[in-house]
Amino acid sequence: MLNKSFIIFLGITFLSGCAALTQGAKGIAGLSTKEIEVSRKDAVKKDYNYDYKTCFNKAKEILNKKGAYIYAQSIKRHMIAVFVSQSDTTPVGLYFKEIDATHTSIEFSSPSTYAKELIAAKVSRGLNPQEEKEGEEDEE
Repeated sequence: MLNKSFIIFLGITFLSGCAALTQGAKGIAGLSTKEIEVSRKDAVKKDYNYDYKTCFNKAKEILNKKGAYIYAQSIKRHMIAVFVSQSDTTPVGLYFKEIDATHTSIEFSSPSTYAKELIAAKVSRGLNPQEEKEGEEDEE
């Protein structure tokens, strides 16, 4: 005979659906994207002179080069989720939107204003070489 607790667990799992269970498991592991999705209403938005796929791939390359930790990515969902660094687990989401064949918009979303602005600045300097040069001059 099945344990009553197990039957209740199965019932709750069935009624809550797979998405809730998946987000719950990701939340426990610290990998949920829900927090950055909720923060999108206050996102920093920037446009770039790249097609969608190039922009997505270049942004990934820049994030890796600058020490951000990519914990989720989906070209179909148009997003990359990162932690600011290996030691700073503040989440930041990058949401890509194709404007036209040669322009893409990125929304930088995070519950932390500092984190989203930091990641937006790093990506922008990498995608716009002129900003990269200005950023280096500012650091001197």
